[in-house]
Order: sequence, then structure tokens, then C-alpha cells
Amino acid sequence: MFNFIKNALKKVYTTVSNRLTALFGSAVVDEATLTTLRTILLEADTGVTTTNQLIATITAQMKSGKLTTGEDLRQALERELLACVTVDQYDRQDASIILLVGINGSGKTSTAGKLAHLFAQQGERPILVAADTFRAAAVQQLKIWAERTNSLFIQGNDGQDPASVVYAGLEAFVQGKGTRVIIDTAGRLQTKSNLMQELEKIRRIISKKCPQTPVSTLLTIDAMLGQNSFDQAKLFHESTHLDGIVLSKMDGTGKGGIVFSITNTFHVPVAYITYGEELSTIKPFDPHGFVSDLLGN
Repeated sequence: MFNFIKNALKKVYTTVSNRLTALFGSAVVDEATLTTLRTILLEADTGVTTTNQLIATITAQMKSGKLTTGEDLRQALERELLACVTVDQYDRQDASIILLVGINGSGKTSTAGKLAHLFAQQGERPILVAADTFRAAAVQQLKIWAERTNSLFIQGNDGQDPASVVYAGLEAFVQGKGTRVIIDTAGRLQTKSNLMQELEKIRRIISKKCPQTPVSTLLTIDAMLGQNSFDQAKLFHESTHLDGIVLSKMDGTGKGGIVFSITNTFHVPVAYITYGEELSTIKPFDPHGFVSDLLGN
């Protein structure tokens, strides 16, 4: 099912799942059991707000007599976790233009390359647009990804207006030089206002140049930063329209619980999860598989 993420996150699943499995083996569920569960969820980066909501719901079920055993607890937790990640689901897989936003270092550029590979494997011809013209390193990194994925690469000069580079990429798309445009944007300008104005300018260019083309805006979040990602991600969530989340860098130090905190807090669906440096280490997010593997099912 979700073996990609299960194998990649073996350390996470071993740490979290083993502790949960011990709880699920309890013959009786009591207040102490739920206190332990709360600790496990918090340490797994589920976040205080989401964890408190989960525990409150499960506590109510326990007090009503509907939840008495460890198996009851497993089933209840599975239902509630699934509710967190399925209330909003990503439905823009067919968007021909993908706008990647996020702070510097969140994995935007590598995600762009991995998405290009994913689409190329499906027979598409990706166009990678280096719209982060303020960081030469980002442009060079994306160029390497373009070469590795055999994608058309569009770049400008250092410091060039990013919207003009996006325009060039869209022009190539309109001319039929590619079937999917992936735009890597800047993660930081002088101020928050500068950054959001630049994103809005890019969106206006897209709407004028390709008014009928489906567009998806994806926010990349570094899973390794856990809850520290949220202060930074909040800037984008409150300031710009988002269609989905890309949870990047999900390795042994990136904990699975952040998925539930993201969807519960931002009400933006997780679209993809990435892990490692290889081209193929990106998958569409499968909520049922993710929850099932996390609980050791």
C-alpha cells in the first residue's frame, strides 16, 4: 500500500508504532493509558491543539463506555486520525501549472525536480521554471534537476523579475514545448509583503497567459523541523491561496504526526510526501495507507 513511506520512515514507525502497539495490547483503557497516548502523539509532532482534540474525543468515548479495551482504542484512534487527513483531500492532480511556494530550505527546488520525474514517468514533458532569480544556487540546483529528468529548463538572469521568467515558461507551454509547468518560486524577499506581492504578480501573469489552464499552488513544508515549520508556513497560509501541502524531507527525524497537525490546523490537504535525494522519492499522499502503517496495522 504505502510501502514507500513505510520503508523510508522505518525509524519513525518503529519508534511510534511500537509504543502505540503496546497501548493497544492493554486489556483495559483508563486515564493513565490516555495520558501515555497523549505523550506519544505530542512527541510524534501531532501538535498540542490536534492532540488535545484527539484525546478529548477518545476520553468521551471511554467515559460513555464505548471504549474499554486496547483494540477499541486502536480503532478509535484510527478513525480520528483518518478524519484529520481526509476532511480535505487534494483534488488538483491534473493541474497543468504547479506553483511551488514555501520558505527557503523547505525543499521547493528538490520537490520541483521530483515532480518533474514523476510526471515524466507518466509520459509527460515537464517544463521547470526557475523563478527564484534572487538565489543563484537555487537556479543551478533546478538546472541539474532539469538535466536529470530531461525537462525543458527556463531561467532568467540574476535578480531578473521572476514574473518575466514565469512568462517565458508559460510561453513555452503555450507553444506546445511541454505538457506540465512546474514553477520554483523565491522563499524570501525583503519583507513578507514583498514576497506575497511577487506571488500575486506571478499569479496575474498565469491568469492572463493561460486563463483556462488548471493551476495548483503547493506549499512545501520541511517535516524535519516539526512544529517549528508552522510559524513559517502560517505566513503563506494566511497570505495566499493554497491547494495542497508537500511534506518534504520525511526521513528518520521527520515525524509522522506533523501530517495530522498540518491538515487539522491549516485545513489544506497533503498532496505529496517526499523523502531522500533520489528522483523517485516522491509519492502522492495516501491517508489510509499512512494511518494504517503508523498504527502498525
